[in-house]
Amino acid sequence: QVQLVESGGRLVQAGGSLRLSCAASGGTFSSNAMGWFRQDPGKEREFVARISPSGYIRNYADPVKGRFIISRDTAKNTMYLQMNSLKPEDTAVYYCAAGRYTNNYSLIREYDYWGQGTQVTVSS
Repeated sequence: QVQLVESGGRLVQAGGSLRLSCAASGGTFSSNAMGWFRQDPGKEREFVARISPSGYIRNYADPVKGRFIISRDTAKNTMYLQMNSLKPEDTAVYYCAAGRYTNNYSLIREYDYWGQGTQVTVSS
């Protein structure tokens, strides 16, 4: 059983930067693909980014390409999301997730484990 705990969310001004962390425990961190999703109230949870177990393959949703960077540190069992040039539309609860390495990385059903989420609010 994998436990995931996100941290780093806070209020930030538009144009600013923020780094989210996702600490994993239990299971084998290095064998899981890891992803970030986000959800705004009243909207569906949406894919943000995914990193392969090796860390070499990274995928991003179009709205965050060129602004967000996903990474992982196997020694620390931690995944990160560096968010730059933040926009008000990035406001959401951000969730980290762990699952199998598949081609359908943007689908919620491909992830078996989820964190509780961390709130990111970007003011204009």
